[in-house]
Amino acid sequence: MKNTIYVLKQPRKGCHDIWNAFMTKGAVYSHNDIPICPSTASIIPKGLIDYTMTKHISHPEFFVHFYIDDYKFDGKHGIWQEPEKALERLLPYAGVITPDFSTYQDMPEPLKIYNTFRCRAFGYWLTTQGIPVINNVRWGTPETYWYCFDGIPLHSTVAIGTVASGLREIRNRKRFETGLAEMVRRIAPYVIIVYGSSNYDCFDVLKSSGIAIITFPSKTASAFKERRHDE
Repeated sequence: MKNTIYVLKQPRKGCHDIWNAFMTKGAVYSHNDIPICPSTASIIPKGLIDYTMTKHISHPEFFVHFYIDDYKFDGKHGIWQEPEKALERLLPYAGVITPDFSTYQDMPEPLKIYNTFRCRAFGYWLTTQGIPVINNVRWGTPETYWYCFDGIPLHSTVAIGTVASGLREIRNRKRFETGLAEMVRRIAPYVIIVYGSSNYDCFDVLKSSGIAIITFPSKTASAFKERRHDE
């Protein structure tokens, strides 16, 4: 894979960086022009907290994740439009799993590529601000494979979300399993952090091959577990 370094030119006076080009200053790019986001976290998270909860709860030893609906962290006042405000909320935590900008099957391909770019660019920027980062991996159907794994270092710790993956439905399971196997083939991670359930055969296969699977239950699953315990 040939990597590329781009040198950003000084903008004309009065111009505004509406594309957040500042986030990738100094970044190395993949051959598909996806910025490479180093996996800078040296520890496994003790727990995960979603971005919306950082306004209300303090868990400095936890990592922040974005396995939530896009509108809760993207949009007019979201992390891409107001990154400095987002940074203030993220700095107190032990680390961040890079954003999970959606790449739904029915989205136009240019939007899915753009969201992959934004995920890596935002993560790269966080590393320049001293925040430990773990790369989130999001894939779609096979036509996304040529870019959706780009920008993630080999043999690094990665994170995936299974909450909205459709894994519960048999008709969707093959697509997920195929993408997971492709991710392992291309990135060869030593550790995979799973937000949601990992109670599926495909994860048992990975465990048997020596890959560590670290699972964190979703907020909904945790709430049900606590409710059953109280009853």
